[in-house]
Amino acid sequence: MAWQKRGTLLDMVRSMMSSIELPPYFCGNALETATNLLNMAPSKVIPRTPYEIWLGKPASYKYLRVWGSPAYVKRLLGNKLDSRSNLCRFVGYPKKTAGYYFYDPSEQKISISRNTVFLEKGFSEDSRQHEVLLEESSETPQQNDATSFEPLVPTDGVSVLCRSIRESRPPKRYGFIGLTSQFDNNPRTYGEAMSDIDLDKRLEAMKSEMDSRGTNQIDVKTAFLDGFVEEEIFMDQPEGFTFIGEE
Repeated sequence: MAWQKRGTLLDMVRSMMSSIELPPYFCGNALETATNLLNMAPSKVIPRTPYEIWLGKPASYKYLRVWGSPAYVKRLLGNKLDSRSNLCRFVGYPKKTAGYYFYDPSEQKISISRNTVFLEKGFSEDSRQHEVLLEESSETPQQNDATSFEPLVPTDGVSVLCRSIRESRPPKRYGFIGLTSQFDNNPRTYGEAMSDIDLDKRLEAMKSEMDSRGTNQIDVKTAFLDGFVEEEIFMDQPEGFTFIGEE
């Protein structure tokens, strides 16, 4: 149920953000508005809405507005010759105060106001016109009957091989082989090894490796090949490995 609700919210936010031109960081405002609308929406399964169950009173739909719609917001400060309002975008509902959240693109600020005039009618018509343009552009273009093309078929009956003119390149997964071979400083012969400037370091590393083999030897067969174990060892005899009289 939670995954289904999550998918529904993502679809609503995607639709709300694609219908208007707002910065991407307003997706949080869109998600909060979508959640509030779902909590206030009635359901066939539950007789009461989540809003009514949580607050104990039915929800009021009078103050709901179209998210992202333009609105003229009254300016509180300014001189006598300035405009009395700014054209903003409605982006949400405050929780602890009456009014609406508005985003002013010219000043890039968010404010709360109740003295507004919404332009929802024109905003809805522009959205429908945008949908019509998308539907018209998605139609497949018709072929022009006046244009004709001659088939590229040889007339002498000789088959023509079609070969690509693109330059063949090796896959990228082989590109590091040549790079590593250029920086391979390991000597190839005995003479190169003895004349290497790092001969002392190589000999010291080889000696340390040979000494560690004897120190870190854990192979039982090799370690106790010619020795005797004085402790008593208890072990199970393998099945089928028996001698008559020595079970």
